[in-house]
This record gives sequence, structure tokens and C-alpha cells, in this order.
Amino acid sequence: MARFSLVPRDEKFFAEFTALTEQIRSGARLLKQMLAGPTADMTQVQAIKDVEHACDRSTRGIIDRLNRTFVTPLDREDIHALASRLDDVMDAIDGAASVMRLYKITKVRAGARRLAEIICDSVDRLAEAVALLDTRQGVIELAARVSQLENEADRVHQDSIVDLFDHERDPINVIKWKEIFDILEAATDRCEDVANLLEGVIVKHG
Repeated sequence: MARFSLVPRDEKFFAEFTALTEQIRSGARLLKQMLAGPTADMTQVQAIKDVEHACDRSTRGIIDRLNRTFVTPLDREDIHALASRLDDVMDAIDGAASVMRLYKITKVRAGARRLAEIICDSVDRLAEAVALLDTRQGVIELAARVSQLENEADRVHQDSIVDLFDHERDPINVIKWKEIFDILEAATDRCEDVANLLEGVIVKHG
């Protein structure tokens, strides 16, 4: 039976979540561009940082709306968690770019390039899922695809670490690249966290 409330629900949360995921999508694409060539394009680092700041503002806006809204379209704890976990994705993207600038990385390893592509694909699927959240159609399938991409990222991460230890002779470079690979893989974990939350929301309200 359809729910009825004398107090209208604030549906603007859906639009705000869509806008936030589109910002994260732009950040993921910048990271992919940064690592697309044989050498890292460090001009993208500040652009990624700017997107991260914009995502922080959007996240605070969602939380502020939540605090001012009486009737919400989703459970309050789910809205708060979704905003926070989406922001975590952008934080990880920014973290990877910032560490590469800090370590003055020039040559891009193939594993890093592939992980950036997987991050971008994962965020694309999340953006599609969030855009469908108000209708709840197709969200679970998109969330499952994000989990598959995370599994692929695990394999790429492991293979990259093995290759690093097998072929890199400079111990400092080993330390640097191990951290970079770990942060890039963690970004896919954060994407899966969002996917799991979206799936839970759909099951709860389905």
C-alpha cells in the first residue's frame, strides 16, 4: 500500500545526490586523464583538488538539508551515510593524485593506469545508480557491476604489487608505488561501499 503523509517529503535530496555523484565523476575522469599517458599529467592534481573541495561543500549541503528536513524520502541514517560514503570516494581519488605529486612521480605504471580506469568505470556506474534512486529501477544491477569492478581492481592491485617487487630495484620507488597502488585500490573499495549501501536502501524500501 502506498504511503501517505500530510507533510510533503523533501525530494531535493535525489537531485543533490545526483549532482554530488556527477562532481565525483568529473574527479574520476581527471584522475584517468592524469594517468592516461606514459608520464603523469600533474596539471590535473589541482583540478582534482578543486573538485574535492566542491564535493565537500555539496556533502555539507546535503547534511545541512537533512538537519532541517522533517520528512525525508529515505531513512535519515541512509541519507547521511550515502553523503559521507560518496565523499569518501572523492577523498580517495584526491588522495591518490596528491600522493603522486608529493612523491614527484613521472613515469606511469600500467597497473596505476588500469586502476584509474576501473575507478572511473565504477564511479560511472554509481552515478547511473544514484540517478535512478528515486525510481529504484536498475540500481541493484548497477551496484553488482561496481562489486565486479572492485574484484577486478583487487586482481590488478595484486598483480601490480608482484610486478613492482619483481622488477623495481630502487627500494624508495617500491615504497612510493606500493602506497600509490594501495590508495588507488582503496578508491575502488570506497565505490563498493557506496554500491553496498545503495543495494541495502533498495532492499529496505523495495
